[in-house]
Amino acid sequence: MSTVSTGDEVLDRRARAARIASTGQRLGYLAFLTAIVVFAVGLATTFTDVVATALVVLLVAGSVVLAPSIILHHAVKAAEDEDLQTPG
Repeated sequence: MSTVSTGDEVLDRRARAARIASTGQRLGYLAFLTAIVVFAVGLATTFTDVVATALVVLLVAGSVVLAPSIILHHAVKAAEDEDLQTPG
């Protein structure tokens, strides 16, 4: 994994947090997309207990991953916006 160090610890930690948030969002949305596909396949074929269990697992996993990732993303954006503000 190649990382570029800016020399500023705060900016490096913020960049790492942004990467974690981005990865979490991708995984969370991927879990929701997969749940939609599983639901459509279940409706088109037979909606079994396995399909229902897979849906519950995917929706819970997506929520558990996505919610903190969105919060972290907004925190990083707020910190960047605060840094851009000029004093006075």
